This record gives sequence, structure tokens and C-alpha cells, in this order.
Amino acid sequence: MSGHGTPIPMTARKSPPLRGVAEVPGDKSISHRALIFGAMAVGETRITGLLEGQDVLDTAAAMRAFGAEVVQHGPGDWSVFGVGVGGFAEPDRVIDCGNSGTGARLIMGAMATCPITVTFTGDASLTKRPMGRVTDPLALFGTRAVGRAGGRLPMTLVGAADPVPVRYTVPMPSAQVKSAVLLAGLNAPGQTVVVEREPTRDHTERMLRGFGAELTVEDTPEGRVITLTGQPELRPLDVAVPRDPSSAAFPVCAALMVPDSDILVPGVSQNPTRNGIYLTLVDMGADIAFENPREEGGEPVADLRVRFGPLKGVTVPPERAASMIDEYPVLAALAATAQGTTVMRGVKELRVKESDRIDAMARGLEACGVRIEETEDSLTVHGMASVPGGATVASHLDHRIAMAFVCLGLVAEKPIRVDDASPIATSFPLFEGLMTGLGAQVARDNG
Repeated sequence: MSGHGTPIPMTARKSPPLRGVAEVPGDKSISHRALIFGAMAVGETRITGLLEGQDVLDTAAAMRAFGAEVVQHGPGDWSVFGVGVGGFAEPDRVIDCGNSGTGARLIMGAMATCPITVTFTGDASLTKRPMGRVTDPLALFGTRAVGRAGGRLPMTLVGAADPVPVRYTVPMPSAQVKSAVLLAGLNAPGQTVVVEREPTRDHTERMLRGFGAELTVEDTPEGRVITLTGQPELRPLDVAVPRDPSSAAFPVCAALMVPDSDILVPGVSQNPTRNGIYLTLVDMGADIAFENPREEGGEPVADLRVRFGPLKGVTVPPERAASMIDEYPVLAALAATAQGTTVMRGVKELRVKESDRIDAMARGLEACGVRIEETEDSLTVHGMASVPGGATVASHLDHRIAMAFVCLGLVAEKPIRVDDASPIATSFPLFEGLMTGLGAQVARDNG
């Protein structure tokens, strides 16, 4: 599937029990970072388990444009020969980040303190997303940004020739903003300090240490204070990418919805800054066993054994939002099948993702006969014994919206049709085959 070409409608129908092993792809967040940090190190970084979705392939192409050698040896097996901190060359073309806000914002941070000028663009979804949240703190280093009104792509960044270190308090819970500032701080003298009022996913901090950067993290009354010493020589690293907990959430939730299902999802990251969805599912009464806990690539992982069972609605703690922000769409779909009401608050960040995910899920669920309420910062879903379905829902160029409604279609009384499933390729290119391999009744539908 391609997130950039002809729409690919997809229909999901009521399915028999899901059974088997779901080999979900590598973690998208870690895959982006492994390529970028490898390009900023000196020597060869070897990456195994790399997600080969379009988002990550776009980041690999960007690293090549900056002068790094990026080589694919086989499925998921890559090498990056880096150019060192501050060694990025000026690209001879526009950097197209496709659908990826993570790719765009992290790459902006990585080049912001190099004396180069770079123009960024993306697809129809990415060009609607706010970049000021990144370019504002990057300006503190001396970086200049010129773009469309509202701080949107296409945008040209002029890197700081004489960067200065900064201290920045992130105004919203955003691992992308935090990471962009830390990446920029790598090529600034002295210490760059980032303060998070609410902790977000910590892959950047873990990986920076792995590549040899001097970084400390301290919990204070002000928040989580991350201090990075600039201008290190990053050493290459062997990175084993764990399986993506966000991608795993789709077959996991599908198995929890479809009666008598029993699946195994091996090697899923259990990073505590990413596992909010699994804590929430357990709160709902989900039958999930976390088997064979271990560490891979510096990240805690486990094999998930998932069995169908009755679920109850819950109120998700707002402070959990940062650890499961990408999973609310599939949680909303699952909540439609649970007994009682599920309330999701503190989720306004969903309105500036690949789509306005609160609106996209609310309208789609209503079309499928589910009762919901929404505010600017919340979504409430009233569960029902049987979801009517029978609707065509809009994906809004958003991979997670598309996959969430495919999962709901597996248990709805009438088929659910997603108008365009092509964006799924950005994060989970094997989604259709994986789901049909488990027994899901999913098929592309050309009308």
C-alpha cells in the first residue's frame, strides 16, 4: 500500500475467531531514531528489525541526502555509515517526509545546528500539521524558519552557524518536540536542558546514552529535567529494534473483540513510557498474559498472549495519555464493544496528529451506530452489545484511523468500509496479510 497514491478502499466483515501468531513490525519511533542517530555517529551503525514502512523509508532517504551512507542488507537489516555530529551536508533537493510528523520534526532538530539550509515538505496530511511547536524552540539555538502561515510545511530551515545551548520547558507532552531540541543540542556547545512537565516516551534518551552521549535525567518539582552535554563524538551502535507496541495494539484489540479469539504477539516493547494502552486494557478486564519478559536493544519486551473475554468500560486516567496517545483510535473502537462507558480525557493532542483523531473517530463511530460524546479534550464512547456497522468511514489519510475501523468491522453486524486504507503502509505495510493470516475477513474493495 502507498500512502501517496491512488486510494485503496478496504472492507472488514464479521470474522471467525482469530488464531495464530501475529508478527508485528519493528517499532516506528525507534526505527526513525536509529537511522538519525546512526547518521550522526562516526562509523557503522547496524540496525536489525527496522520497520520498513514508508515513514521510515522516507527518513532513510533523508539521511542519504545529508551525506550518510544507508545500506539495506536484507529485510529489516540495515547499516548506516554516519558523518558525525555537525557533519550533515546541505541536501541538493527538498526533503520529503511523506506522512511522518516524527520524521519531519526529528530531522529538523538534527539539522538545526548545522550551517546548512534545508527545505522540508510532506503529503497532504503532513502539510496541515503544526511545525511551530518545533521551530519555536529551535529558533533559540539560532535557527531560522521560513514557511507557510501557521508554521506549516513546505518550510525552509536555515541552520544556526554559531549555535548556543538552550534551556527549554516543553509546553505540551510531546516526545517529538523534546527529541528535536535534544538533537539540536548535540551540536551546540555546553549543556542543553529540556524540562518535561509530563514524561513522554524516552527512546531518545535511551538511545543517546547508547550512542555515547553524556545525558542525565532528574525528576524534580519542576518536572523531568533532561541535561545533554553538547558536541560529543557519537559512537556507532548495534540497534535491535523491538516490535512496535502501537502496531501490536491493533491485532491485540481485534482479538479482544472477536469472540473465542486466541493469539500470540511476540517480542512487543513494554517500555513504561509506551505501555499505557496495555495498562488500560488490563483495567478493562482484558485477558492478556505478558510472557517471557526480557530486554532487547535496551528496551523491555514481552510476548503477549491475548484471549477474548468480556470487557468493561473505564475512565482512562488523563495522566496516562502521553504513554498511549497513538492508541486512542483503536481503544475507541474497542470501547464500542465493551460493557458500559469508556471516557478518554486529556487527549487534545489527538486533534493535531495525522488527522483530527477525536473528530475522525467520533464521526466514524456515529456512522457505525455507536453513541459518543466529544469535547475539545475528550472522547466518550458508550459500549453496546452489538455494533451495527454498515458504514463507509473516512480515514483522513491517517493510518491509525484506517486500522481502527478495520478492527471494528471484524465484529460489527454489517461490514465496515474504510474509504482509503493506503496510509496503513506508512507504519504497518503487512497489516492486511497479518490480519487475514489470523482469520480476519478483510479485503481491498475497489467498489
